[in-house]
Amino acid sequence: MESNGRASEKLRVLLVEDECLIAAWAAECLSEQGFAVQTASHAGEALRHLASAPVDVLVTDINLPGGMDGAALARRARELLPQLPVIYASACAGMLAPEALVAGAFLVGKPYEARTIARLIAAAARPASEPACG
Repeated sequence: MESNGRASEKLRVLLVEDECLIAAWAAECLSEQGFAVQTASHAGEALRHLASAPVDVLVTDINLPGGMDGAALARRARELLPQLPVIYASACAGMLAPEALVAGAFLVGKPYEARTIARLIAAAARPASEPACG
Protein backbone atom coordinates (compact mmCIF):
# COMPACT_ATOMS: atom_id res chain seq x y z
CA MET A 1 0.00 0.00 0.00
CA GLU A 2 1.19 3.46 -0.82
CA SER A 3 0.59 6.02 1.84
CA ASN A 4 1.76 9.22 0.20
CA GLY A 5 1.06 8.94 -3.53
CA ARG A 6 4.71 9.78 -4.34
CA ALA A 7 5.85 6.16 -4.19
CA SER A 8 4.68 5.41 -7.74
CA GLU A 9 6.10 8.63 -9.19
CA LYS A 10 9.70 9.11 -10.22
CA LEU A 11 11.84 11.10 -7.82
CA ARG A 12 12.74 14.42 -9.42
CA VAL A 13 16.46 15.09 -9.16
CA LEU A 14 18.23 18.33 -9.99
CA LEU A 15 21.84 17.49 -10.82
CA VAL A 16 24.18 20.49 -10.74
CA GLU A 17 27.48 19.68 -12.41
CA ASP A 18 29.65 21.95 -14.56
CA GLU A 19 31.65 19.14 -16.20
CA CYS A 20 29.43 18.27 -19.16
CA LEU A 21 30.67 14.68 -19.53
CA ILE A 22 30.11 13.92 -15.84
CA ALA A 23 26.69 15.56 -15.95
CA ALA A 24 25.64 13.60 -19.04
CA TRP A 25 26.93 10.29 -17.60
CA ALA A 26 25.33 10.79 -14.19
CA ALA A 27 22.00 11.97 -15.67
CA GLU A 28 21.86 8.98 -18.00
CA CYS A 29 22.73 6.50 -15.24
CA LEU A 30 20.20 7.99 -12.84
CA SER A 31 17.51 8.08 -15.52
CA GLU A 32 18.15 4.40 -16.24
CA GLN A 33 17.65 3.73 -12.51
CA GLY A 34 14.20 5.34 -12.60
CA PHE A 35 14.83 8.95 -11.57
CA ALA A 36 13.53 12.00 -13.45
CA VAL A 37 16.74 14.03 -13.85
CA GLN A 38 17.20 17.66 -14.82
CA THR A 39 20.67 19.15 -15.07
CA ALA A 40 22.16 22.58 -14.48
CA SER A 41 25.74 23.66 -15.11
CA HIS A 42 25.94 26.46 -12.54
CA ALA A 43 24.16 27.75 -9.44
CA GLY A 44 22.19 30.48 -11.20
CA GLU A 45 20.65 27.99 -13.60
CA ALA A 46 19.89 25.64 -10.70
CA LEU A 47 18.15 28.37 -8.69
CA ARG A 48 15.99 29.30 -11.68
CA HIS A 49 14.98 25.64 -12.01
CA LEU A 50 14.24 25.32 -8.28
CA ALA A 51 12.00 28.41 -8.46
CA SER A 52 10.05 27.13 -11.45
CA ALA A 53 9.78 23.34 -11.24
CA PRO A 54 9.30 20.73 -8.51
CA VAL A 55 12.46 19.03 -7.25
CA ASP A 56 12.66 16.18 -4.75
CA VAL A 57 16.45 16.03 -4.29
CA LEU A 58 19.31 18.41 -5.12
CA VAL A 59 22.62 16.79 -6.10
CA THR A 60 25.33 19.41 -6.48
CA ASP A 61 29.02 19.57 -7.12
CA ILE A 62 30.84 21.82 -4.66
CA ASN A 63 33.10 23.60 -7.15
CA LEU A 64 30.88 25.47 -9.60
CA PRO A 65 31.59 28.37 -11.94
CA GLY A 66 29.86 31.73 -11.79
CA GLY A 67 30.60 33.04 -8.32
CA MET A 68 28.42 30.68 -6.26
CA ASP A 69 29.69 27.28 -5.17
CA GLY A 70 27.59 24.23 -4.34
CA ALA A 71 27.60 24.96 -0.61
CA ALA A 72 26.16 28.45 -1.18
CA LEU A 73 23.70 27.02 -3.72
CA ALA A 74 22.42 24.52 -1.16
CA ARG A 75 21.92 27.26 1.43
CA ARG A 76 19.93 29.34 -1.10
CA ALA A 77 17.97 26.27 -2.18
CA ARG A 78 17.01 25.60 1.43
CA GLU A 79 15.77 29.19 1.72
CA LEU A 80 13.40 28.42 -1.17
CA LEU A 81 12.60 24.85 -0.10
CA PRO A 82 13.46 24.30 3.59
CA GLN A 83 12.94 20.51 3.48
CA LEU A 84 14.85 19.90 0.22
CA PRO A 85 17.25 16.96 0.58
CA VAL A 86 20.78 17.82 -0.54
CA ILE A 87 23.63 15.62 -1.71
CA TYR A 88 27.04 17.20 -2.25
CA ALA A 89 29.57 15.61 -4.60
CA SER A 90 33.20 16.67 -4.47
CA ALA A 91 36.66 15.38 -5.21
CA CYS A 92 37.68 17.33 -2.09
CA ALA A 93 34.96 15.90 0.16
CA GLY A 94 37.35 15.24 3.03
CA MET A 95 38.48 18.87 3.10
CA LEU A 96 35.04 20.42 3.57
CA ALA A 97 34.17 21.88 6.95
CA PRO A 98 30.98 20.32 8.30
CA GLU A 99 29.58 23.76 9.17
CA ALA A 100 29.74 24.71 5.47
CA LEU A 101 27.11 22.10 4.63
CA VAL A 102 23.37 22.38 5.15
CA ALA A 103 21.88 20.30 7.95
CA GLY A 104 21.09 16.70 7.09
CA ALA A 105 22.96 16.74 3.79
CA PHE A 106 24.84 13.77 2.38
CA LEU A 107 28.40 14.10 1.08
CA VAL A 108 29.92 11.77 -1.52
CA GLY A 109 33.43 11.83 -2.89
CA LYS A 110 34.25 11.94 -6.57
CA PRO A 111 34.61 9.88 -8.55
CA TYR A 112 31.47 8.08 -7.47
CA GLU A 113 29.51 5.14 -8.77
CA ALA A 114 26.02 5.76 -10.16
CA ARG A 115 24.46 3.19 -7.83
CA THR A 116 26.02 4.98 -4.84
CA ILE A 117 24.35 8.25 -5.82
CA ALA A 118 21.10 6.41 -6.55
CA ARG A 119 21.09 4.90 -3.04
CA LEU A 120 21.83 8.30 -1.51
CA ILE A 121 19.03 9.93 -3.50
CA ALA A 122 16.56 7.29 -2.32
CA ALA A 123 17.74 7.67 1.28
CA ALA A 124 17.68 11.46 1.15
CA ALA A 125 14.15 11.54 -0.27
CA ARG A 126 12.79 9.09 2.30
CA PRO A 127 10.59 10.81 4.89
CA ALA A 128 12.19 10.85 8.34
CA SER A 129 9.33 8.74 9.72
CA GLU A 130 9.83 5.99 7.14
CA PRO A 131 12.22 3.17 8.11
CA ALA A 132 15.46 2.78 6.17
CA CYS A 133 14.60 -0.80 5.30
CA GLY A 134 11.77 -3.12 5.86
